[in-house]
Amino acid sequence: MSETSHTTRVLVIGGGFAGIGCAKALAGHDGIEVTLVDRNNYHQFQPLLYQVATSMLAVSDIAYPLRKVARHHGNFDVKLGEVVAIDPVARTATTADGQTYGGDYLVLAAGSQPNFFGTPGAGDHAFPLYSLDDATRLRSRVLGVFEEADRDPGLIDEGALNFVIVGGGPTGVEVAGALAELVERTMTAEYHDLPVDRAKIHLIDHGHALLAMFAERAHSYTAEVLEKDGVQLRFGTGVSEVGPGHVTLSDGSSIRTRCVVWGGGLKAAPLAGAAGLGQGAGGRIDVQRDLTVDGFPGVYVIGDVANIPTGKEDGKAHPQLGSVAMQSGSWAGKNILADVRGEPRKPFKYLDKGTMAMIGRGAAVANVRGVELHGKVAFAAWLGVHAALMSGGQNRVDSFIQWAGDYFGKTAGPQLLDRSDEARIDWGEDPADDATASTAPATGGS
Repeated sequence: MSETSHTTRVLVIGGGFAGIGCAKALAGHDGIEVTLVDRNNYHQFQPLLYQVATSMLAVSDIAYPLRKVARHHGNFDVKLGEVVAIDPVARTATTADGQTYGGDYLVLAAGSQPNFFGTPGAGDHAFPLYSLDDATRLRSRVLGVFEEADRDPGLIDEGALNFVIVGGGPTGVEVAGALAELVERTMTAEYHDLPVDRAKIHLIDHGHALLAMFAERAHSYTAEVLEKDGVQLRFGTGVSEVGPGHVTLSDGSSIRTRCVVWGGGLKAAPLAGAAGLGQGAGGRIDVQRDLTVDGFPGVYVIGDVANIPTGKEDGKAHPQLGSVAMQSGSWAGKNILADVRGEPRKPFKYLDKGTMAMIGRGAAVANVRGVELHGKVAFAAWLGVHAALMSGGQNRVDSFIQWAGDYFGKTAGPQLLDRSDEARIDWGEDPADDATASTAPATGGS
């Protein structure tokens, strides 16, 4: 890029796939200064959160310091702070501690949060899985119930070893498969005095198939793999309430449990509502095809917090995927450079590298450019796409590939009960009674 008459300042809010993609697209260009603000000082590799939650990976395996990403570029700075207010006219952001940052361009990449759809008790008692904090909380709860049941096996009758997963999309399926493997491979070997075979994993979905975005063959394949691993599937059923010691289903039945994993959907991060910009489905901010916001010059919104139109006649938006977020971030960076050069911006075009989900050891499904893959071939595709998303250089990719080899070995992951507050359970709260002591029957098949 040629020298500009003045320095163009770009303020990026959020250090996820979208924010990193944008910052890296701009970094290294003369006359551009990038400031990225995030409440965490690390980038988290969100697709593998479920493996931290099920003790397959350590936190350090999927988190990378933002400053290490930025340090190779003299015009890329990182500020730690939780942004609580946005002024899209002035293109400024204010943090919880009162700091205000501004730029010639404002890029909002604030991400998403779990959508509980108004389900009573879900926000208080369920465990979502959308951040590293979520993953470590869930891991400690999983390990904690095994420890307490080992100390007092009578707690099994209180639902200590019942795990309920809400949602049959990629998050629910991946958690169910990984949790089943944790129980079978690790817990049976480490808890000699505990009847681990009494552990039950229930996957609840209001639809009639798992991984609904795939073709019908993948639905049956996924169900067969999970059922073979002992996961009990219940279709056509929703969750009407989550209590401290049970879930109530839409058919009136209930399951005693102290661990409810919520994979029921996403909505825009809270900051979307504080930005003063038009919101659409899921509270996400509506953007134009070039990723700018109509009526607010110099403001871009990207990733999960944005409703990014596909440009097709159906009027649909792109899905909330890591690959969409990263590509939209990079595209926004290129459009900002075009703006600075006085060139026209281009409408976002998403290159779909495939939709995929890991089900278990050697079992995965992938749809790559219309070709559906199952088993180890699908796992190889899954590995390639995830390696491409890794931030942090070749060493991170190498370690990820090395993990893939270890994944098929016999070693167990890091089982650290390091969130004792989440592991601690008041067993006197929501005790079993006639109304909630029953366990909902499983209905298999797809």
